[in-house]
Amino acid sequence: MLTIQLHHLTFFGHHGLHQEEQITANNFEVSLDVTYDEHNTQFNKPEDTIDYVALYNIVRGQMNITTPLLEKICDQIAGKIKNQFPLVREINVCIKKLNMPIENFHGSISVSLRKKFDE
Repeated sequence: MLTIQLHHLTFFGHHGLHQEEQITANNFEVSLDVTYDEHNTQFNKPEDTIDYVALYNIVRGQMNITTPLLEKICDQIAGKIKNQFPLVREINVCIKKLNMPIENFHGSISVSLRKKFDE
């Protein structure tokens, strides 16, 4: 198995359930691991692997769509990746909201989704 990793991708967006979040927006950090079976390849050409630029564009596209729940964004990212790259066996997506609009809250919140697909 081989894993393509894109970590600490940063985006600015209006995601959130609360009106304040949709008005003021927030900074988000996305990490993505995409695992596939590499048994039948010699890695001689780009088609022998999963294009990390295409993965980034999927993440960026979903992060540009205002969505109330981070869970939904994770699910959309995973679905689009699996649709574009059917050989994928596992996808891990984590979205971290960096600045919570909660009084005296220090830290971050995150949502992670792990999907496994049968061979």
